[in-house]
Amino acid sequence: MFVDACTEIKPHLPIVVCPLVCAVNATEHLAGSIKFGLNDRSGPWYPRAMTRPNILFVMADQLAPHFTSTYGHTVVKTPNMDALAARGARFDAAYCHSPLCAPARFTMLSGLPVSEIGAWDNASEFPASVPTLAHHLSIANYRTILSGKMHFVGPDQLHGFEERLTTDIYPADFAWTPNWEKADERIDKWYHNMDVLQDAGEAVTTYQIDYDEEVGYAARRKLLDMARDTDDRPFFLCASFIHPHDPYVARPEWWNLYDHDDIDMPDDWDLDELDPHTLRIRTGIQADTVGYTDEQVLNARHGYYANVSYFDDWLGKLVATLEETGQLDNTIVIVTSDHGDMLGDRGAWFKMSFHERSARVPLVVAGPGVANSTVNNVCSHLDFVPTLLDIAGHDAPDHLPGRSLVPAWSGQDDPVDETFGEYTAEMTAQPMFMIRRGTYKYIHCSTDPAQLYDVAADPLERTNLANDPAHADLAAAFSAEVAERWNSDEIRERVVASQQARYLLHRAMTSGPLVSWDHKPAADVANAYVRNHQDWAEAGPRMRFPRFEP
Repeated sequence: MFVDACTEIKPHLPIVVCPLVCAVNATEHLAGSIKFGLNDRSGPWYPRAMTRPNILFVMADQLAPHFTSTYGHTVVKTPNMDALAARGARFDAAYCHSPLCAPARFTMLSGLPVSEIGAWDNASEFPASVPTLAHHLSIANYRTILSGKMHFVGPDQLHGFEERLTTDIYPADFAWTPNWEKADERIDKWYHNMDVLQDAGEAVTTYQIDYDEEVGYAARRKLLDMARDTDDRPFFLCASFIHPHDPYVARPEWWNLYDHDDIDMPDDWDLDELDPHTLRIRTGIQADTVGYTDEQVLNARHGYYANVSYFDDWLGKLVATLEETGQLDNTIVIVTSDHGDMLGDRGAWFKMSFHERSARVPLVVAGPGVANSTVNNVCSHLDFVPTLLDIAGHDAPDHLPGRSLVPAWSGQDDPVDETFGEYTAEMTAQPMFMIRRGTYKYIHCSTDPAQLYDVAADPLERTNLANDPAHADLAAAFSAEVAERWNSDEIRERVVASQQARYLLHRAMTSGPLVSWDHKPAADVANAYVRNHQDWAEAGPRMRFPRFEP
């Protein structure tokens, strides 16, 4: 049920809080969240006679829901996500809190906004003192396992996960730090440009395919191992893939799944009427100088669609493994992404924008207690920690801004229909803020004209209502709320100070031998398969699933 954003803008207290105080408070709440007891397997929504469910959390990178058959695209094929939605819940207004990889993930894992934990950009350290959903679930007596990308920056490469099965695909240091003091200068060494469109196509393998094959194999192997071992704790397994993130290069079987003539072009846009931030993005990625041809656009979208289907295939393999091991009926499967991809919409590519294809994410949930439904209420990554703790039967810390989505997906009324976002990375020199409430979205940056859209009536966000007399009161109320929620100048000072410190640290780190923070998974090969200290007759039956009973 939508809240009528025309009639009321709800008051909010400012959320700019000292990160140290926030971390201390979060730790206190973490300690207080064990009140149910480690062995309590009940929850406020789950029958006490039932075992708490496992959680399989499958995450794509840069997947906009608009480019899936689950959300109505007529070309893209995502049969496994479709199957989950057919028996579960599909959320139609789910957003990332920040449309960039690391900030999106840090805020999702902590349940806290960018400005509270300093998750400014893709080279911001994620402090080890910030509790994550993995910490909370460990206290709730869950096994917590991560396979794949999480873009942790800093020496802590676990952040509460009991096991991490793979390394990350990206570096964990400060090299990717933007510079707001030189915001007009392009970061050539590591940032996107139009080479991505020029190189789009098919290949037998790429570094991204290599990585996701490892991620998927490790996750599937772990599901099998957990079915064979004697640890009866429920599990939280996060399988986090890099696809369909650019480069838009796919293996032949996925490329050939699509007829090139069926690939659709982006919607037409008058580039002279774009908002200033989208123009900055176009400049930063060289779309306005190097440019691209229609055929390059088609190739890039073809590769993206193919890689969406590749990700969907891994989702299907993991769900099939749950079924093979008898865990499907006691596992909640959650599918989402860190952010979307503009994919040529508004003449822009990749993310970094609060427009729909960049900021919206898919969210499909299936499993015990999940009603077959479509959920229209607005939600975001900030709601994931309260939601997963609700599944585990534990209260979320009171200071978190999000709420549990369990009532929404279990068929109950959800009175909340709003979220907010923050962006403090490339292509701007000032913080950007977003409020989505009901059908309205408001985007603010102190250097740019305000943007107000009715995304229900105008899903492509072509008509900015900020200066429309009929929406003057609504726009003014949103503007006042932004001023109340955020101190833009203070946040900018913190961002610039962080950038300057990280530039110094990076220079020091690269002035001598590199001491890497990258995660190196441990492999206990001495006890793998069959070894001479084991009884072969016992090892075989122990590692077989299902157990063989002669």
